[in-house]
Amino acid sequence: MTAPVPLSGPRFQTEPAQLYREMRRDHGAVTPVVLDGDIPAWLVLGYRELHQVTGDPVLFSRDSDLWSQWDRIPDDWPLLPMIGRKQPSILYTVGERHRERAAMISNALEAVDPSELRGYAEKFADELIDAICAKGETDIFADYAMLLPVRVLARLYGFSDEQGPGLVTALNDMIDGRERAIAGQTHLATSMFRLLADRKAEPADDVVSRMLADESGFSDEEIAQDLMVMMAAGHQPTADWIGNSLRLMLTDDRFAASLFGGRNSVADAMNEVLWEDTPTQNVAGRWASRDTQLGGRRIRAGDLLLLGLQGANSDPQVRTDGSALTGGNSAHFSFGHGEHRCPFPAQEVAEVIARTGIEVVLDRLPDIDLAVPAESLTRRPSPWLRGLTELPVRFSPTPALGGASL
Repeated sequence: MTAPVPLSGPRFQTEPAQLYREMRRDHGAVTPVVLDGDIPAWLVLGYRELHQVTGDPVLFSRDSDLWSQWDRIPDDWPLLPMIGRKQPSILYTVGERHRERAAMISNALEAVDPSELRGYAEKFADELIDAICAKGETDIFADYAMLLPVRVLARLYGFSDEQGPGLVTALNDMIDGRERAIAGQTHLATSMFRLLADRKAEPADDVVSRMLADESGFSDEEIAQDLMVMMAAGHQPTADWIGNSLRLMLTDDRFAASLFGGRNSVADAMNEVLWEDTPTQNVAGRWASRDTQLGGRRIRAGDLLLLGLQGANSDPQVRTDGSALTGGNSAHFSFGHGEHRCPFPAQEVAEVIARTGIEVVLDRLPDIDLAVPAESLTRRPSPWLRGLTELPVRFSPTPALGGASL
């Protein structure tokens, strides 16, 4: 049997699709991997096997207390933010309490007015384009895609527009995982608790007020943790969805029509990205509650299983012709599956932000083109999220629109 695969290294940046194919060839649908510090885990790459894991929350639990490796995990383990000890958030809640918590979040997001959401997305997208449209060139990922989702989410939650830029900086610092990560997390947490206090004193028509009004009895700490999870999960993957879709449209002749007013092609490109280049590649995690079998592997109680979303999306048993366009097929795993999948209203919010963001770019910068060779574009070296480091573009300079705020 071949050695476990390190879940790190440059190939996650340069050629993840080939890497997943090799894992599947050498190990099958459930691949043994090692994390930083030689910590063992399983990466579930098979479509059917991932469906089984995500569809059985009792056997494959979200309760991280079950992990058999905690005695080997130091306090400064770099993956603790990704595979942390149980926290008071929806990520680590199980059973009926999880269902109540998911319902609270879904209800709060479902009440968002679709036309209002699109209006916010257009407003902030236009403001960002106004800042760059006269230059004739920009990094459309760093200067636009990475700034848009959190601004919209902040408005939906109840933050003022003046707080938006600070939240953008804090969230991006936290996601970068570098020297300012803790400061970013602290700023985000402080802002959330302040907003909760403000909305308890003076409710409004926003997501936070609706969560506070829920009668399931969740504490301020639980609601604040869920808001931070929602903002992080809603921001970076959506930013990468915008960036990866724009890259596809700018580099793949099959989507050239999307650059010249073919709006159906925008939806096609976005769906293609969710199958072939999904922002969330791998997710941690699930823990086996007892000994079991999965994909021909013997899984021990307490083993950690990582959800290989991109590997499952490209499973040759379901993607028999990888070169064919996926069209309207949405049976991918990019939003997860089962009890812990991304709530449907959250998916809809992300899709509106991403599609509106892309359409505003194409409307405002109609002759946008890559400013560098396509093969020079690089990705962040992460096995978890797949996004660009930059997306340099050029276009004809145009005047800013300006306009009143909503």
